Amino acid sequence: MKLTRALEILPKSLWVFHCNSGSCNGCDIEIVATITPRYDIERFGMKLVGSPRHADVLLVTGPVTKYMTERLRRIYEQVPDPKVVIVVGNCGASGDVFYKSYSLDGPVDNIIPVDVYVHGCPPRPEAIIEGAAKAVLLLEKKREELLKAGASR
Repeated sequence: MKLTRALEILPKSLWVFHCNSGSCNGCDIEIVATITPRYDIERFGMKLVGSPRHADVLLVTGPVTKYMTERLRRIYEQVPDPKVVIVVGNCGASGDVFYKSYSLDGPVDNIIPVDVYVHGCPPRPEAIIEGAAKAVLLLEKKREELLKAGASR
């Protein structure tokens, strides 16, 4: 996807709220790498925000621990519609090596709906940026559907 296309799609910057639902922090370090000068994801208008109420995208890392299950649902509900959920890392996507652990309620899609998966342990920053680009397209589609639904009322 070209940068000009992304800028045409979004009426404002893509704001991302990050939630660690029980990861080892490997994926979190790679997410931080995307905002460093080498990758500089903010040049595409994407930035991390401190509140889910300000976000367009919920970015989740790690398998969901029993302690985080209800908190993740609450965070998901606070992100305004239309929203996109990105899961970063194998643990969030499938549970990976922790799949049968007694302390997990499962991968993220057992708790909330997921739109984009970024696989890897941990995934490279380029893969995370590609996942964010997919989120832009999905968000565009969801905004159009919301506008059509609002116009038909």
